[in-house]
Parts: sequence; structure tokens; C-alpha cells
Amino acid sequence: MRAEYRPETICIQSGWKPQKGEPRVLPIYQSTTFKYDNSDQMGRLFDLEESGYFYTRLQNPTNDAVAAKITELEGGLAGMLTSSGQAANYYAIFNICEAGDHFICSNSIYGGTFNLFGTTMKKQGISCTFIDPDASDEEIEAAFLPNTKALFAETVSNPSLVVLDIERFAKIAHKHGVPLIVDNTFPTPINCRPFEWGADIVTHSTTKYMDGHAMSVGGAIIDSGNFDWMAHKDKFPGLTTPDESYHGIVYAEKFGKMAFIQKATAQLMRDLGSIQSPQNAFLLNIGLETLHLRVPRHCENAQKVAEYLENHEKIAWVNYAGLKSSKYHALAEKYMPNGTCGVISFGLKGGREVSVQFMDKLKLAAIVTHVADARTCVLHPASHTHRQMTDEQLAEAGVAPDLIRFSVGIENAEDIINDLEQALAAV
Repeated sequence: MRAEYRPETICIQSGWKPQKGEPRVLPIYQSTTFKYDNSDQMGRLFDLEESGYFYTRLQNPTNDAVAAKITELEGGLAGMLTSSGQAANYYAIFNICEAGDHFICSNSIYGGTFNLFGTTMKKQGISCTFIDPDASDEEIEAAFLPNTKALFAETVSNPSLVVLDIERFAKIAHKHGVPLIVDNTFPTPINCRPFEWGADIVTHSTTKYMDGHAMSVGGAIIDSGNFDWMAHKDKFPGLTTPDESYHGIVYAEKFGKMAFIQKATAQLMRDLGSIQSPQNAFLLNIGLETLHLRVPRHCENAQKVAEYLENHEKIAWVNYAGLKSSKYHALAEKYMPNGTCGVISFGLKGGREVSVQFMDKLKLAAIVTHVADARTCVLHPASHTHRQMTDEQLAEAGVAPDLIRFSVGIENAEDIINDLEQALAAV
């Protein structure tokens, strides 16, 4: 899908298209319900014969406008908002998997997603094999089973900052007749558009850079419309056979390239209800309007901080793809030539205990269970976000015990570096 405008303009202008006499700024449709004149009108909506609004759990004008903006930014065909990034990743997989199915996932992903896929969904009868994203094609392909339905990864992993070889993963997924689903939270479509490299479905935790202000939790799923579900009819019965819970509709036949999002809305959102509130969607849209301004500043500041840390005598290692010393520098140059994100991971000489002591000495950077907003913040994943993982699982996910996740904000870079300097001097 070719966008009419460039990303900077899409951030400002896309989504909400006011008509004569309507608000210029996207309004909050703070209503659970929508009125119709007669029963037949409502009935056609429930039959999916017409599009429209009847209950906010399924669709809401504020949410749809924001989803349309993110969809256009990604160059996708259709999108939907969810209550969180976790819900987005869950829906993206559950929309094509059911009990007895299997999918493959990079082991370098956010700890919460690792637990969702490896523990919670396992209880629902959906199994997941975790693979090293740097493994050879042959090693990854060995994980495919007859019941494998998807390949999942993060473009830049949280917190290990592995840069995904999107094109390679897409070719592997398509060779085996399954879609590549990519979580693009860290780069955002400002820095990376996975559909251009063969990905089929993109997810986001909009809580991060898209919101940008740590005000509202949310998620999004965007479909490229490129994966041919009917070409693999036997593998995806949920999309290619009648849905008896919705009048026997066959989504892939009735909605064509829109099938994935239509099913996720009409079936999963109907039954599970992980909606994003219109108020949160409104706040998210405010963040999106400055996304194209903030992301370059995050990357510029992070590059300066990473270079400072790399040259500091007390630092044991630094992982940031913007550094030429990074093993992912070449992949970052290919997929994200304007920068990856504002998140850096590093460790101090002396190991885990010293790293934690250093973190406690920071003054400007706050210790918070969050990442990727305007303010510089810091976290020790092994003690916090990945606390539920064993040492073996931490190692598999590329999360070293001394790893500090440092999310560089959009403050003055020298002030951020000065804060690091005084904390390093104190340990």
C-alpha cells in the first residue's frame, strides 16, 4: 500500500478526516453504544453485511482513526488497537492458532511475551518452540512441525537489542507456508517498516515510543494483507472454513485481504474484550503526532551515550547497534539506516552487584518498569521484567545477569551523560 504522504505528514494528518462542521482535532467518542433507527440496520451490522459502530468493545470511531494512522505509517492494509502490547501479541497468534497448534518464536523477546508464549499459551494447548534469531536457516527450519502456524520475532529485541534479519526470517516463514509476525515496538515505523522486507503482520506496544509520555497503555496489530490464507487453506481453518459462532462466515472468502483483522475484531475482541479505551486512543494519537520528531532525538542521544559508555574504563560491555563494534551494526544499517531506537544495554566491570549499585546512584534517570518514553529511565531486567525467568532462560534470551537496560530520553544529551558520570564515579 503506497502512502499518499511521507511519515512526518502521516503522523499529523492521517486517521481522522473531519467533514464540514466536525472537530478539527480527533474527538473522544466516549460512548459504549451507538444508536440506529431500526432493527434491520443493527442486524446488518451483526451479520457483518455492513460496517459501522454499535458497541465499543468491537469498534469505536476514536480507536479506528488511530489504528488507521498506525496502519498508514506501517504501509499496511488494516489494523486494530488493543488494550496493551501483550494483548496485541496474544491476539496476533491466537487468531491463527488453536489447541494442538504450534508456532516458532525468537528467544530474544520481551520477558512478558516469553512467559505468555512459553507458559500461558501452553496451558491453552498451543505450543511454542524458541529459537536463536542468529541461528542458521537450517537450525531454524528444523523447528518447523506439520502443525506450525507462524514465525514470531521482534525487530529490535527488548532488552537484548538483537536486530532481526527480517528478510531472512520472512523467506523461512514463507517457505513453510506460514506468516512472519514481527513486533516493531522499539524502532517504530519511523525507523523500520517490516512489510517492506517481507513481514506479514506487525504488532506494537503503543505504550512505548508511540505514546511517548508514559500516559496510556495500549497495543496495535497491523496486517499487510499480503499473506494468502486460502493458498494454505488446510493450515488455517479459522480463516478458511465457516465460523459457526458468526453465521458460518468464511473470513478469507468474505473479506479477502482484510480477513485477518476482521476475524480478530469480530471473533477475538467480541469474546475476549481486550479493548483500548477511547480516552487512551486519544492520548496515543497526541503522542503519534510528534513521533517523527521524538524518535530521531532518542536515537541521536542514545548514540552519544553509547559512545561515551563504550569508552569508559568502568564499563565491561555495551550493546547498541549504532556502534560500529556491534555485531548487529550491518543489519541495523540495512533495515534501520536512520537509527534503531533509544535503548542501550550495558554492564559494569564487577558484575551484577556493581551494576545494581550503579543504577541506584543515578539521579536524572529514574528506575521504572517502563521503557521508551520521553524521560530517561533505567531497569535491571534480571531483577525486574525478566524476574520470572531462570538463569538458563535468561541466558537463552540474551539477558546477562549484569545487563542494565538504559532507555535514553529526549533531554539534553550532556545532562544524561553527566548523570551517568556521577553514578559511575560513586561505584
